[in-house]
Amino acid sequence: MPELAPYLEHTVLKPDTAIGDIARVCDEAARFGFAAVCIPPLFVRDARNMLGERSKTRLATVVGFPMGYSSISSKSDEIKRAMDEGASDIDAVLNISAVKSALWNHVGRDLDALTLATQSRGGVLKLILECGLLSTDELVRVIGMARDAGLPWLKTGTGFHGHNATPEMVKNLVRLSGDHFKIKAAGGIRTAVQAQALIDAGAHRIGTSAAMEMLSLK
Repeated sequence: MPELAPYLEHTVLKPDTAIGDIARVCDEAARFGFAAVCIPPLFVRDARNMLGERSKTRLATVVGFPMGYSSISSKSDEIKRAMDEGASDIDAVLNISAVKSALWNHVGRDLDALTLATQSRGGVLKLILECGLLSTDELVRVIGMARDAGLPWLKTGTGFHGHNATPEMVKNLVRLSGDHFKIKAAGGIRTAVQAQALIDAGAHRIGTSAAMEMLSLK
């Protein structure tokens, strides 16, 4: 099995996340070569200080999390603050309610605003799709709009809505989007075998709170 660490985003997004959790994941990510840490917006400035400005570990945080239906302006403000405080990656939740209501103009403006707010500050945007809640037709339309907006990454889900990442989910995203996007899988990924299956299916990054267990470091 290839080395997993470079694929893993060491994630702590539980409701009771505390500053000690942030210190732990930052230290572990730096020591073991994880691709990134993914943490709540509250702790971005702290995590940047803990990692250091020259760290190779990317610092990701979430926006519109976990529901996605906050306003366009509030999402943009969340991104601007996170980037100003030191985030390098933004994982932003699609407005699923707008998709389900066929409010496609709103969806398009949302994606454009997310992209602009992130890329204008030199960041990387990952769009959280919640694949388990979307039909194939909805996915096709959202992916096309994401391509038009200039988004570089798609993410399978938040892991908060009962739809864990599967190889089939990743393969479907690859099939629908071609080579245009990189794919992050997240949600219920607890073992190295699961992670490798997702990578084999086409995932470029794995979001997990079980990174240490996967590498048998805990």
